[in-house]
Amino acid sequence: MHQVGVLALDGVVPFELGIPARIFGAARDSTGDRLYSVTTCSLDGRPVRTEADYQLTVSHDASLLATVDTVVIPPSHALGPIREEGRLPDTLREALGGIRPGTRIVAICTGAYVLAAAGLLDGRPATTHWREADHLQRMFTTARIDPDVLFIDDGDVLTSAGVAAGIDLCLHIVRRDHGSDIANDVARACVVPPWRDGGQAQYIQRPVPDHTTPGTAPTQAWVMAHLADPVTLADMAAHAGVSVRTFTRRFREEVGTSPGRWLVRQRVDLARHLLESTDWPVDLLANRAGFGTGVSLRQHFHTTLGVTPQAYRRTFRAARPDA
Repeated sequence: MHQVGVLALDGVVPFELGIPARIFGAARDSTGDRLYSVTTCSLDGRPVRTEADYQLTVSHDASLLATVDTVVIPPSHALGPIREEGRLPDTLREALGGIRPGTRIVAICTGAYVLAAAGLLDGRPATTHWREADHLQRMFTTARIDPDVLFIDDGDVLTSAGVAAGIDLCLHIVRRDHGSDIANDVARACVVPPWRDGGQAQYIQRPVPDHTTPGTAPTQAWVMAHLADPVTLADMAAHAGVSVRTFTRRFREEVGTSPGRWLVRQRVDLARHLLESTDWPVDLLANRAGFGTGVSLRQHFHTTLGVTPQAYRRTFRAARPDA
């Protein structure tokens, strides 16, 4: 069983603190056995002040971090010298120094400050909450902070944006470890979307759609049921019963992107699932995902994810014990 250790610092934000246990705790194999064990610790094993109006009692001190396979650092609103001076307190530096080489280290939201102060982000891509990204970059100039993404997977160091982006990152880790079927089961159990791309924008500033205007959700559902068909923008507008111009405007207001970009994303996601769960050749898979030809699939897949379909299949099929 994969051991996950969560370090709760003073001022920890309870919502993000609970994400690892909720997501990893819901991951089960085909026999119903847990795939992860999640344990929370504090630096000294004593109760931890939270950002809310209560304390948390834990059963372990930071020596736990030397025994686990993945360390998760949730955000804190009391980072003090870490955020303002880029300096780790001695107790925290000692705790992080005890982590074994090769351990996967994950930061949610402002947990990235801790990694940066420890030198773990030097020369590496990372992200944090969009409000903190500029400050983090100024404090730690050798890190490569991207303020526009939900999460970044840089192998053994992973970082996420704020709040719900921690869910996306933990689901991504489950997917990387065990494939899309188990990750999708976790998402269903937790009643969250199974996949939001790590490169999706954190914050899209757009007006809230007028609630009196008919939405595009029914048309989105119709398209999802016909991804293999040659659906066009005119088809979507006709289904919604409005002009192409009106449909495009409403779609952008509700979804934050164009109908065409959204459609490609849905087809790429379907192709990803088929690459993980079937042995179909690329041309057949491309047809079932609505791309028509393998050439079209390869182009869109590489543009969206930065890898070829075959490379993606090798990576994620290899992660599945029943592949």
